[in-house]
Amino acid sequence: MAEEDIVDLFIIGGGINGAGIARDAAGRGLSVSLAEMNDLAWATSSASTKLFHGGLRYLEYFEIGLVRKALIERETLLRAMPHISWPMRFVLPYHKDMRFEGETPTSKLLSVFMPWLKGRRPAWLIRLGLFMYDNLGGRKILPGTSKVDLTTDVVGQGIEDRFELAYEYSDCWIEDARLVVLNARDAEARGAEIMVRTKVVSARREDEHWVVDLENSETGELSQRRARMLVNAGGPWVEDVIRHVTHTNSSEGVRLVRGSHIVTKRLFKHDKAYFFQGEDGRIIFAIPYETDFTLIGTTDAEHPDPSQEPVCTDEERDYLIAFANGYFKHDITVDDVVWTYSGVRPLYDDGAKSATAATRDYVLSVYDDGPPLLNVFGGKITTYRRLAENALAKIAPFFDGVPGNWTAGVALPGGDFAVDQVQDLIDGLIVDYPYLDDVWARRLVRAYGTDARVMLGDAGAVSDMGKHFGANLTAREVRWMMGREYARRADDVVWRRSKLGLRMSADEIKLLDDWMQAEREKT
Repeated sequence: MAEEDIVDLFIIGGGINGAGIARDAAGRGLSVSLAEMNDLAWATSSASTKLFHGGLRYLEYFEIGLVRKALIERETLLRAMPHISWPMRFVLPYHKDMRFEGETPTSKLLSVFMPWLKGRRPAWLIRLGLFMYDNLGGRKILPGTSKVDLTTDVVGQGIEDRFELAYEYSDCWIEDARLVVLNARDAEARGAEIMVRTKVVSARREDEHWVVDLENSETGELSQRRARMLVNAGGPWVEDVIRHVTHTNSSEGVRLVRGSHIVTKRLFKHDKAYFFQGEDGRIIFAIPYETDFTLIGTTDAEHPDPSQEPVCTDEERDYLIAFANGYFKHDITVDDVVWTYSGVRPLYDDGAKSATAATRDYVLSVYDDGPPLLNVFGGKITTYRRLAENALAKIAPFFDGVPGNWTAGVALPGGDFAVDQVQDLIDGLIVDYPYLDDVWARRLVRAYGTDARVMLGDAGAVSDMGKHFGANLTAREVRWMMGREYARRADDVVWRRSKLGLRMSADEIKLLDDWMQAEREKT
């Protein structure tokens, strides 16, 4: 095989870690191929709580370094993707008699030095945690913490009357699956090869290279790539790749933790989210979602096998409902739940007793007995860009002349505008494409940013958008997703590139899938 047919990096896994590393590496001039066995963001990376956040509760575990890294990163990411990420305020109701389990390091210290608290969190401790959260990360854009009088503020109207005080702090929303797709798009624009629906069957060392055998899951076609270095970003399958694909002798592994969420009809009219604390030591969020809904999550449950599809169990659903009902004035029921989803977090196995206590930080391990292999364990969506930088720091020594870090502040596709210009883009789109109403234009800007104009192109009338599938989804937009965003099936479109599945009927989604299949056959 000719030297030019051998890529520098072959990346296994099309989640946020794989896509982020592909983008960073391609931007430094390395040749990159990436294979994802299903759709991009098919697993964990489309099933998060959809927040760029520092992880306020991790302060209870003294994970100060992890929280600081994430807090610093929030605003870096916000500037690079103001279309798919935006600031959000979180309301933390407080009552002096609230009690919590005593398994966190903070709880244990309080029980030793202040045993009279008996599991309660004093207000000064909450304020201290929020002070640290405000100041650890060099916050510049996001507003700091403030007190809220729940008896007069609109955010208190739906909360039980026993809560009179709350603290309000800042974090950021992120469209998680679109984040993955845009990283992959940018990687491809910089020279990377992105392959979806392509499974890595085996990877073996041969002379100075990795030989990677691939199978297309749609056609059954077999192919092969050679690479100077292999990156295992398999997420929940990272350990499976080590054992059964690369056959590497390693004692490292992951702890699979399932996080489930429920989506209900809209429970409150304002645009702020809630941070609820439970007596079991867990926390959940209740977040405004897709305009007409509320997202509630997440759980922490052990998940034994990555091949077992994660689903929100009835027990988890009922747990989240009961948890939320401990705060909301009007109880929600199973009938209010319109959708559930669940993802598996591949946490580095650090020997922690419980899923809740297991570290959320990432670990990168290099094996260089022959052609090198980098295994990626764990990680948080907020720190994906930093993880990619650290991965490249481990990759660079194996190649000559690799440039330094470059991704901080570099916009993702469509994100080349200021954080406060979203409404200007929406207004301008409505002026130039008058058949768009505010809801439609806002959705397009929030998905595509400045690329919304590129996608709409010369569509001067609604008829130029082509076939309508429901919920303002048109053939022109679907062709964009298929041609620019690697979408192959209806599920890719309505549950990952968008969340229009919440608004479309099963018949509409089936019609879309049939149409997409016909389009694929044409090409």
